Amino acid sequence: MREMIVRALRDGAELKSRMAETMAGDIEAAAQTIADAIRAGNKLLLFGNGGSAADAQHVAAEFVNRFLVERPPLAAIALTTDSSVLTSIANDYSFDELFSKQVRALGKAGDVALGISTSGSSRNVVAAFDAAKSLGMKTIALTREGGAMAKGADVALAVPSDFTPRIQEGHIAILHIVCELVDLILFPDARKG
Repeated sequence: MREMIVRALRDGAELKSRMAETMAGDIEAAAQTIADAIRAGNKLLLFGNGGSAADAQHVAAEFVNRFLVERPPLAAIALTTDSSVLTSIANDYSFDELFSKQVRALGKAGDVALGISTSGSSRNVVAAFDAAKSLGMKTIALTREGGAMAKGADVALAVPSDFTPRIQEGHIAILHIVCELVDLILFPDARKG
């Protein structure tokens, strides 16, 4: 068992080293895109399925409440939390429209859609990106290398792995870095809380 533990931790560390070498510019672009939108009075819509839904909720909380510095709340909504909306869309239409209908209802030009998918091809996330683009929103794909989602996104954050647990670990690391960068961009003089 210890060998498995050591291997998992080393694999995660090696993946983050590769991410540092290949993804820093894209992570910076994602943070700047979000900061620019919020500075202009727009909002961030986040969504994904399963563990990615939990990540969307986690990050929305970091923006609305606070991350590391004392600052005003920032406009972010996880489209994964309203069970009545989710079940009515899935029941009356289809699971593929789960996020796209919400994007069309809540999004507007200048907002940012951040879709999270470890497979890179979740149909409901891709459909939400199509809806966001039609409204003039910016799109950020948090995914793995390959897949339909990254191809059409304004910013693609593609973790260089094909192993779901390591991809998910990479996603949360990226999301925390983005939160910290957005705070730094918007509130450079804020004090750590």
